[in-house]
Amino acid sequence: MITAENFLLIGSALIFISILISKAGYKFGIPTLFLFLLIGMFFGSDGLGIQFNSAEDAQLIGMMALSIILFSGGMDTKISEVRPVLAQGVLLSTVGVLLTTILTGVFIFYISGWSSTNIQLGLLTSMLLAATMSSTDSASVFNLLRSQRMNLKYNLRPMLELESGSNDPMAYMLTIVLIQVINSGGDWSLGIVARDLGLQFLFGGVIGYAAGKFGVWLINRVNLSNASLYPILLLSLVFVTFTLTDLVKGNGYLAVYITGVIVGNARLVNRKEINTFMNGLTWLVQIVMFLSLGLLVNPHEMLGMAGSALLIGVFMILVARPLSVFACLLPFRKMSGKARLFVSWVGLRGAVPIIFATYPVVANVPGADSVFNVVFFITLLSLLLQGMTISTVARWLKLDLPLQREGNEFGVEIPEEIDTQLRDVTLSAEDLLGGNRLADMNLPAGTLVMLVKRGNEFMIPNGSLELHVGDKLLVISENRQQQIENDKSRLL
Repeated sequence: MITAENFLLIGSALIFISILISKAGYKFGIPTLFLFLLIGMFFGSDGLGIQFNSAEDAQLIGMMALSIILFSGGMDTKISEVRPVLAQGVLLSTVGVLLTTILTGVFIFYISGWSSTNIQLGLLTSMLLAATMSSTDSASVFNLLRSQRMNLKYNLRPMLELESGSNDPMAYMLTIVLIQVINSGGDWSLGIVARDLGLQFLFGGVIGYAAGKFGVWLINRVNLSNASLYPILLLSLVFVTFTLTDLVKGNGYLAVYITGVIVGNARLVNRKEINTFMNGLTWLVQIVMFLSLGLLVNPHEMLGMAGSALLIGVFMILVARPLSVFACLLPFRKMSGKARLFVSWVGLRGAVPIIFATYPVVANVPGADSVFNVVFFITLLSLLLQGMTISTVARWLKLDLPLQREGNEFGVEIPEEIDTQLRDVTLSAEDLLGGNRLADMNLPAGTLVMLVKRGNEFMIPNGSLELHVGDKLLVISENRQQQIENDKSRLL
């Protein structure tokens, strides 16, 4: 029986099991989001029998989760890192999505009706199927790049994160417009389609920018008694931004992503509390979203479409995505062929295509069930094939770099509104040639040593403290813009 207690028990158990299994998956290099989908399928109708067959509920869960994921991804997008690759990222997230849709849609229409395939889709429905899968999934890309603890040469990491965070709105717009065209029964024109796309971009961009500026002003001006309320206040602004943009026929996903970029690149009070809350919430909604989508699918129906889905998936991964990427990056002649090839491979699909595939189901588009099952199969294929090989391909192409550590080893943070910078310095033998006491060191004006760490021991420094090779100093400086490497050479 479905009761509140049973719902709470089953939901908590699913999340608990997912987190434990994801730890084992990380050890073997299996994408955690892939495991979440499998767990949902295992407990679903063809597995242990949990019945969840409401595409509307799955769509609502996905909409809320994706709003949070895109906002959090926007907050993590640093404009200083993205600026050198802004043009590439924007082209990939707009023109790249459109080219992928066209190429894949034509291929799907071409194979429809083959004796060896079991799909019968018209041209517009084929384009709709391609549109739902045309964007890379931000949650998948963010998590895989960070879980691998890997950086990339040539600013590829910020480019991929910018693309994956900003191409969902384009795929969403194409999906919604194609559904409207199909359901209109032929009563449409190219001018109307272009107008609708333009309005979605316009309202999404303007409202997202305004909401971001308002959010920064509000967080920095309002004086709340509990610091934990600041991220909750910001979360409410995210949902208001999404729904308000959607009401005026704008693109809510674009709006919340831009809001996140504006907020993430501004000075905020209580940033640590906000980041901690948003990171935890993002993981929670990702788990819930992937589990829900796993419960929604009927594996026996999906496997019935496996042959056609495999053919489409291979074409998208090996043909449509590379052609789109190489076409978009053609103007950037300084970009190496290896970098282009790697970007072509990192075209992961995740929960977003599955969420978008629920829109044709809810709108009763003919052939929508086939669309959903094909998209789900290709998502599993992409997560398994591409997700498990990202680090291998990066090393094979010699594009990998070690991930730079953020923060300091002391785990100490200071409020962002204080114009200072914390960093740690490890002493070498050369650093102590002028004397081994703190008083012997020529500290720049406005610089102080706050703590000294020796092994597992922490010491509060004074001028007579004798320093050893390998000691770590926690240094605070008034000038926030100083580079750590230059600081060390002037400090010691």
